[in-house]
Amino acid sequence: MKIFLVLLTALVTCTSAQSNDADKILTKVKQGFEKVHDYKVEVSVTLDIDFLKAPVSNATIYFKQPDKVKIHSEGFAMLPKEGINFSPASLLKGDYTSIYENDVTLNGKKTAVIKTIPLGNDKEILISTLWIDKESYLIHKVESTTKTAGTFSIEFTYDENKIKYPLPSSMLFSFETDRVIPKDKGEKKENSKQVNKKKKLSKGTVKIVYSNYKVNTGLPDSIFEEEKEKSK
Repeated sequence: MKIFLVLLTALVTCTSAQSNDADKILTKVKQGFEKVHDYKVEVSVTLDIDFLKAPVSNATIYFKQPDKVKIHSEGFAMLPKEGINFSPASLLKGDYTSIYENDVTLNGKKTAVIKTIPLGNDKEILISTLWIDKESYLIHKVESTTKTAGTFSIEFTYDENKIKYPLPSSMLFSFETDRVIPKDKGEKKENSKQVNKKKKLSKGTVKIVYSNYKVNTGLPDSIFEEEKEKSK
């Protein structure tokens, strides 16, 4: 009986260690997203940012593996790409160290909390924390700290009845960053030292709702050529 209990304890411990292996969980996440070769989706974007006032906007996003993105709309130049077209591939590419932290319940889902630290000094993101559903391997939340753009978090929701690919139905992108307060029109011109003293933490959110996904239709590379030329 004692031998059986010892073996049972060892089996449970081994199984728990395997289910909490950070690298294996992240591999499952990446394998799920690799099923998405390309997609086209319509989005509705709502901005709530300290330094930018804008009405609700509509756009069309085109994506093709591994990292081709095109956003067809006017007025999106100021928006960070992380807030418009997030993919696990962009966050988990290159070399990084992953650390399993714990399990928490997030919006009714049991999630594994995993931290990733990119290796190398040329990375913009310093550290990220991911909340990953341990059954579906969908990312439900990401928090990242960057070198130059402050911190941001992304919360995802999924249509539970239509999940065939790991693509969200909505996303809430929240960020905070240091920036200079814009000078009012009637305010006298200040020198650079005075302006630097007026830096404060700016906060904002970008709410994105996705609709009419067209997945794996074989998007041609020509769709992305114009975007490539603009980036040069």
